[in-house]
Amino acid sequence: MAPLQVLEIFSTFLLIIFIQVHLGNAQNFIQSRAAYYPNSEEKGTETGACGFGTFGATINGGDVSAASDLYRDGLGCGACYQVRCTNSNYCSENGVKVVITDHGASDSTDFILSQRAFSRMAQTKDAAASLLSLGNVGIEYRRVSCSYPNKNITFKIDESSDNPYYLAFVIWYQQGKTDISAVQLCETQNFVCKLLDRTRGAVWTSSSPPKGQLQIRMLLSSDDGDEKWVISLNNIPENWKAGETYDSGIQVD
Repeated sequence: MAPLQVLEIFSTFLLIIFIQVHLGNAQNFIQSRAAYYPNSEEKGTETGACGFGTFGATINGGDVSAASDLYRDGLGCGACYQVRCTNSNYCSENGVKVVITDHGASDSTDFILSQRAFSRMAQTKDAAASLLSLGNVGIEYRRVSCSYPNKNITFKIDESSDNPYYLAFVIWYQQGKTDISAVQLCETQNFVCKLLDRTRGAVWTSSSPPKGQLQIRMLLSSDDGDEKWVISLNNIPENWKAGETYDSGIQVD
C-alpha cells in the first residue's frame, strides 16, 4: 500500500473518531433555559428548599442553582450539573458547574442560577454583564460528578433536633453522580438500624433515634439503576448536639 493511501486511511480514521466524540458530547447535553436570582448578591440563597442553610449559599464557591423538575422533590439536592449558555457571542465552551441547593422555576427554565454562576458562563467580564442584562438565556446542561477535594461527606445536625427525642440532619459534600435515595441510622452496639424519613429537601429525620453512638448508612442510586449502600467510618457521638457537624470519614466516586 502506497504511503499516500496509508495517510488518507489514517486521516479518515481520525476524522471518524473526532465526529463520534463530538456527537457523543453533544448528545449528552439537554437543551433548556436558565435565569438567575435577581437579589442573590452573587452567591446563592441561605433559605433554599434543600435545607442546607448558609452552606447552600457558599458551597462550590457560590456556584449554585435552584431547579424545577431536576429538584425531584428533594432527591436532586446536592447534584452537580455542567451548564453552558448557547449564545456564541458571549458564552464560553465549558460554562459552569453548579450544585442544586433550592427549588424554583421561572419562565420555562430548568435552572435559576446564582449571579456568580450565571456570570461564569460568559467568556469575559464584559460578556458576563451582557448575559446578566438578558436575564434569561438558552442553555444546555448535563449531570456531572460532584467533587470536593479534601472533604468527606459530612452530617450537619439541624437546629430543630433535640437529643434524644428528635434528630434531623442534612448531608454536606455529596459526591459523585449518584443520588442519596435512602438513609439508615444504626445503633452501633447491637447494630439495630432504622430507616429515616426525608421530610423536606435533603433533611433526613427520626422522631425516636436509636440511643448510643450512631452509624449512618446511605443508599446511593445511579441513573442507570445501580444501587449500593455506603457506611460512615466515623460515628455520630451519643451526646450529639443541634447545630454541630460530624465528619463521616468517607468519600465516594
